[in-house]
Amino acid sequence: MQSTAPCPPARRSITRARLLDAPLDDLLRELNVELHLSSITDSDFVLVVQRGDGSLVLSMSPGRPRWERDTVTRAMLGQAIGVPLGALLEPYQLTKI
Repeated sequence: MQSTAPCPPARRSITRARLLDAPLDDLLRELNVELHLSSITDSDFVLVVQRGDGSLVLSMSPGRPRWERDTVTRAMLGQAIGVPLGALLEPYQLTKI
């Protein structure tokens, strides 16, 4: 199913290098993404949702190390905006539903 939500201009022009190298806070702001720490404490929980206006909400369980939150966030964003970054290392796995 294709989304009919608008795609912000920044999202259409983002490169793989920018997605990997930009400071995460700058990237989230640029791509209009809200990052929330969920009340769900299952360490496997991560979710990205596209709102009707095209903005994204990324939610993950609290207590993850900063490097893990950064890596998983970038991988989820890459998948959500169509910028392939390659597979994550085990034990991480992204599933699109």
